[in-house]
Amino acid sequence: MKTVANRMSHFLVMVGLLGMSSVSLAAQEYDNTRWTANVGGGFTVPEYNTGTRHDNGWNFNAGAGANFLSSHVGLMGEFMYNSLGVNSATLQTLQFPNGSTSIWAVSAEPVVRFNPHGQVDFYLVGGPGVYHRNVEFTQPTIAAFSAFDPFFGIFQVAVPANQVLLSYSTTKLGVNGGGGVSVHLGHSRAKIYAEARYHQMYTRTPTAFVPVTFGIRW
Repeated sequence: MKTVANRMSHFLVMVGLLGMSSVSLAAQEYDNTRWTANVGGGFTVPEYNTGTRHDNGWNFNAGAGANFLSSHVGLMGEFMYNSLGVNSATLQTLQFPNGSTSIWAVSAEPVVRFNPHGQVDFYLVGGPGVYHRNVEFTQPTIAAFSAFDPFFGIFQVAVPANQVLLSYSTTKLGVNGGGGVSVHLGHSRAKIYAEARYHQMYTRTPTAFVPVTFGIRW
């Protein structure tokens, strides 16, 4: 099985080649922009001890920031949310029917861009943040509530639901780092991007995961 280092290095080499090759292209120059924002989503791969207890999940990311030095350097503030399912082996060991882990974080990250005014740009990003992890173990149940209809009157409705058997959360500092590639959409300011970052939350046993995110940046 490939380690997280191997996966990250392969991703960074790929986007690095794309970014470096763009320098030799006769790419159109784009106006400098002081402010930037992004939104995206994708899949999340748990790593190390986190990976032995979770399945792959999904992520959402949104941020805003400022550019400096002709957009070669930036500072971003970002919000991130990840959802991971507890795997079947762990559920069987703990004797719970279902389980999930959600992680959100707020972070501040310097960004270094190698070709910000070209058609294709490779960048590195990473920094510290505050991470909040919530773990829930649940079981399927049926919830009943009353409904009213002018013709039928008041009647009982039963719907599927999840009953929380155990829930606990923690907030800790953490750090992330990685890189990505962005491509201009035509002659507009908008770019599409793909990136991968390694995140580590400093829980008693570190919580480690790699969100791979695809999105749009202005």
